[in-house]
Amino acid sequence: MDIQVFISQLKNELTKPLPGSPFQLQMSSLKRIRELMNGINKDHAVKSSVLILLYPGQKSGSLLFALIQRPEYDGVHSGQISLPGGRFEEEDGDLTRTALRESNEEIGIQPEGVEIIGSLSELYIPPSNFMVYPFIGYTNVRPEFVPDKKEVENIIETDLADLLNDKNIKTKEIKIRNGIKITAPCYEIDGNIIWGATAMILSEFREVIRLAGL
Repeated sequence: MDIQVFISQLKNELTKPLPGSPFQLQMSSLKRIRELMNGINKDHAVKSSVLILLYPGQKSGSLLFALIQRPEYDGVHSGQISLPGGRFEEEDGDLTRTALRESNEEIGIQPEGVEIIGSLSELYIPPSNFMVYPFIGYTNVRPEFVPDKKEVENIIETDLADLLNDKNIKTKEIKIRNGIKITAPCYEIDGNIIWGATAMILSEFREVIRLAGL
């Protein structure tokens, strides 16, 4: 893959109408679909944003992006794999800066080295009452990752080719809060289970890449 051609085509595709919720819901559990059908009130949702940061891998023509594993804690996202990001703060000015600031705080990404090439559809997360705005970024060198030990248990560098491989789409029984188990679609990449909101965001991203002819 010619990385610069890929980024140019992807950037162009992200200026067009997005695939939206039908592709997010492809990676949603029945529990989430029932919640949406019951008409969740999103009026007081907390704004937040996340970053899918693409960067070259060691293999020629490969692109990676970083996921993070949250530490175990007494909370709704304990131990989950997610994209770097977090809550909007007024001093950010806009949600793009939120994604960059949080990515810097969580894993040491330097905002000045990142080109934001577009965004995906927002996604509401009922357990935390967050409305998440995903942004796509690109940097032409691998970041020097510095994880925040309080917020990040592990940084997972993921090959974009693995995300695009249909063989990595599975359905698993997943334990959530209070020992409750649900059956949900997920990506299983290098032994890591990516489900929930992160999988839904990445599902729309996959479709954008397909529409770009890549």
